[in-house]
Amino acid sequence: MKMYLLSAGAGLLVGVVYSLLHVRSPAPPLVALVGLLGILVGEQIVPVGQKLMAGLSPAVAWAEAKCAPHLFGALPGRHAQPKPDPTEGAGS
Repeated sequence: MKMYLLSAGAGLLVGVVYSLLHVRSPAPPLVALVGLLGILVGEQIVPVGQKLMAGLSPAVAWAEAKCAPHLFGALPGRHAQPKPDPTEGAGS
């Protein structure tokens, strides 16, 4: 239940910000995508900042916070399992 309340609160906050910026919801695609990018980058500020405060270099902090997988997701083919050959195992 807590997750739903937090999500509703975040949505309310975003709605207020949209209103202040005079952007109608749903936002135009480019505005929405830029906003989503801001959310993804913003989520990484705290973990990377904590690593930087611990004395790590920016590159190491970025890697240890696992920012790239979070921002970009699994890239196509990166973790793909080889497809089984349909002719193998066909009892002929």
